[in-house]
Amino acid sequence: MLAVQSSDLAGVDYDGRGTLTIAFHSRDIYEYYGVPESKYRGLMSARSHGKYFHAHIKGWYEYQKVRG
Repeated sequence: MLAVQSSDLAGVDYDGRGTLTIAFHSRDIYEYYGVPESKYRGLMSARSHGKYFHAHIKGWYEYQKVRG
């Protein structure tokens, strides 16, 4: 899990097979499935990780809460 500078997101991990794991400062952790690597790269290079997440990932991919 890579730490990110964000008021909402605490860390991000990507397994290379389409599973994106997001840890939030609230201590909740979610897995998003079927996420292309390009979206992961976009998230990691975005000026605002939180804005990118809300615009391009949340609501677009199947997900499951895994902790919190």
